[in-house]
Order: sequence, then C-alpha cells, then structure tokens
Amino acid sequence: MTTGLDTFDRTVQESNLWLKDVMERLNTHDRHHAYSTLRAVLHALRDRIGPENAAHLGAQLPMLVRGFYYEGWTLKGKPHKERHKEDFLAHIKEAFKDDFTSRPESIARAVFRVLARHASAGEIEDVKNILPKPLHELWPARQKIARQRVGFASNSDRF
Repeated sequence: MTTGLDTFDRTVQESNLWLKDVMERLNTHDRHHAYSTLRAVLHALRDRIGPENAAHLGAQLPMLVRGFYYEGWTLKGKPHKERHKEDFLAHIKEAFKDDFTSRPESIARAVFRVLARHASAGEIEDVKNILPKPLHELWPARQKIARQRVGFASNSDRF
C-alpha cells in the first residue's frame, strides 16, 4: 500500500527498515516490541543529551521515527544528569515496567547499534562524547560500526 506521496512512502519504508534492524538485534519477530524499544531508548537518550544535541540527533532520524522521538518532549528538568549507567538504564526500564522480561542494557545496546548503523558517524561520536564515560560501553566499537555500514554485520553483532 502506498500513500501517493513519495515523502510519506519513503519515511514508512525507512522506519520499517529501522524496526526490522531493531527486531534482528533483539532476535524477535514482535514489531510492537521493536517499536516500544526504539521509542524508549530514543526518549532516554533525548532527555540525557540536552535540547540542542537532541535536535541534531533528531535530524538524523526518518520523519516517522522523528515524530515519536519528539512525542511528549518537555524541556523542564532536562537534560537528565545521570552519571551512572544504571541510572540511565532505569529510564528505559520504566518504559517497560509491566514487562519483566525486558533487559534494559540489551535493549539500549541494540538501539545504539541501530543508531550507529543509520546515523552519521560524526553525529554518533558527538552524542557519545556528550554522555558520561560509563554510558560509552553501551555503544558499538567504531570497527563494528564501519563493518555494519558496509554490510558486513554478523550474527555475533546481535544480542
């Protein structure tokens, strides 16, 4: 099904590619879980990196993903100033409070891999540099990012 508008059709296609990538990284066929995962991690990241940096990252997202990235965003109390990985992951865990099977660290790693694969390397480095050192370990190594961008991602890159 197409909408008849190239812009809408393209963003639906790109957003589906992102969801498919999240599903593969989480080893699931549940599209709703992939959407919820992508949304939760993007919100936690958006709220941690500050408005200007969040806007730069948002510009890297497909239009449809960008819509739920900004959904419900308020600047009050932002950015969050977590210095520890566990505090950052608590925001993700809160989004899945009724799902006891969700693992916030695995979820964050999966979405960060998807971001690293689809967003520009420069933007990813900027985002990582804003975050405290304990959160850097949630991102893939530069070598893995380079392999993924040229299509050499292997099953060992999954979670």
